[in-house]
Amino acid sequence: MQYANAADIYVAVSGDDLQAGTALQPKATLAAALRQAREWRRLNDPAIKGGIHIIIKGGTYFLYEPIFIRPEDAGTAGNPTIIEAAPGERPVFSGGIQLKQWRRFKGNIWVAEVPDMIAEPLNFRQLWVNNVKAIRAKDTNGDSMRRILSWDHKAGSCWIPTPVIRGLENTTGLEMFIHQWWAIANLRIKTMDVHGDSTRLTFHQPESKIQSEHPWPAPWISKESGNSAFWLTNALPLLDGPGEWYLDVKARKVYYWPRNNENLSTATVIAPVLESLVTITGTIDHPVSYIHFKDIGFQHTTWLRPSKMGHVPLQAGLYMLDAYKLEIPGTPDKKGLENQAWIGRPPAAVEVSYAQHTTFTACRFEHLASTGLDYETGNRYDTINGNLFKDIGGTGIQLGLYSDEATETHLPYHPVDTRPVCSNILVSNNLITDVTNEDWGTLGISAGYVKDVTIAHNEINEVSYTGISVGWGWTKTINVMSNNRIISNKIHHYARHMYDVAGIYTLSAQPGSEIIGNYIDSIYKAPYAHIPTHWFYLYTDEGTAYYTVKDNWCPAEKFLQNANGPNNIWQNNGPQVTDSIKQSAGLEAPYKQLLKEKAPAHHTQPINQYITNGHGS
Repeated sequence: MQYANAADIYVAVSGDDLQAGTALQPKATLAAALRQAREWRRLNDPAIKGGIHIIIKGGTYFLYEPIFIRPEDAGTAGNPTIIEAAPGERPVFSGGIQLKQWRRFKGNIWVAEVPDMIAEPLNFRQLWVNNVKAIRAKDTNGDSMRRILSWDHKAGSCWIPTPVIRGLENTTGLEMFIHQWWAIANLRIKTMDVHGDSTRLTFHQPESKIQSEHPWPAPWISKESGNSAFWLTNALPLLDGPGEWYLDVKARKVYYWPRNNENLSTATVIAPVLESLVTITGTIDHPVSYIHFKDIGFQHTTWLRPSKMGHVPLQAGLYMLDAYKLEIPGTPDKKGLENQAWIGRPPAAVEVSYAQHTTFTACRFEHLASTGLDYETGNRYDTINGNLFKDIGGTGIQLGLYSDEATETHLPYHPVDTRPVCSNILVSNNLITDVTNEDWGTLGISAGYVKDVTIAHNEINEVSYTGISVGWGWTKTINVMSNNRIISNKIHHYARHMYDVAGIYTLSAQPGSEIIGNYIDSIYKAPYAHIPTHWFYLYTDEGTAYYTVKDNWCPAEKFLQNANGPNNIWQNNGPQVTDSIKQSAGLEAPYKQLLKEKAPAHHTQPINQYITNGHGS
């Protein structure tokens, strides 16, 4: 987008915030450029009649705090603020720091000092070496896992086969990563008692109570498909192969075993520090408007709640603050409900609340710990178009409220004041690839209580669970959701780890909503799925109502309509859908250059096939 007579402010890594912000005298930070723009707006400077361009020159801008964009930064339709890369350059806002001065520790393992941050030890759960994500040291290789022996819900303890690596019971900071149904959990181990070939684990609070009391999803115990799978992580004795690392927080040392092509004297090693890089935050009465990001990179965020309080998600990566099983099931909205839960929301690299007419175009969201871009509350008439989301630990794009922390998550959401509801948002032509690579129960695109949202012509691949999920609440009751459209997306190579899964998944009543013209293919055979046949191309789950589902191509009619509400219409879904619909799904022609960034398929992991007796093979 170009605006005549716009005023320009330049930013460069080599700049100085005391300079004028011209091309020859650029500022050093986006924060300083925003302040200058804010002053121009406050003083009604005639130079900004056509808008303000903040032009970011190439290089990596290491942030010490998130960039804060507020109502005073708002523009207008004819006088917006555009934050964009200088022509032909690739600026990156990074939430990390470089770790340097590596020295050999022993054998193949190297060590570096970790700097203090504000007089306290730096903690982190991710590490990137030349922007390739390293592996937090664990007791299994690759994605292989072991199986728990049992779970004692009353005692809050778990029995596992005794680890081959001995002495772990004397380490601090050891964690359990466990696979359970459609979610994982990160549990900090409190005690580890070895009894011959079996070992008993207990866990720290608050996650111990939540993990053992909540009924869905719980540790899986099954003779047919195997018990829940797990691995142990975060101890120096587990660091036993190339690409693995371990952080000793107290000693302020990080240990790493370089891959064959890595030289730590020249490698760029990044540890993340910030949980968010940019926050666009208005108020319910004074939204931020007409802010546009173009060609900007966002990299290297952290997320520390799992290290501090554990992480036990309910679904879609939304973690439980409290949860338990009702002794007498039933709520006014749902007579059979036995699950009570109150949820929190992981942070995002870019967080947007109470904003209108904002855009992210041709941006790159990469090497991030949790969510990439989150339009959380009160956003309207926004566009997310033509961006790359890659190497992200959680969800790529997230939209809308789910349940606030004070409200039980299965209650239908229908407030008197609907301004907090996200509406009229377009998510289009984005490539979302290799996301959900740390919290396997997160999603390519996730939307909660939204209305008039269009998700169209995106391509999603290499995700651990579902491609696109829209809806929340598990209820047939009419609520704020309506007129949501999931149109012409291409979703393939998904469900690498978790089942109860689909390319497109919905929850609850959404009058006027549509799933039309999507391409869905290549569901991985997840090696530790709780029910190996519980995979689908389309899945309308509890309470889904008033949806039109038609003309979606997939290789077989393997769908699930579970406890749906009324007035869903299904027409012409499956392999018989015309090639023209199949071929038009995914990125449109002007955006296909993004496909060169697509993560490769895991060719050693087989793809499910659907045969006539209804079983996968």
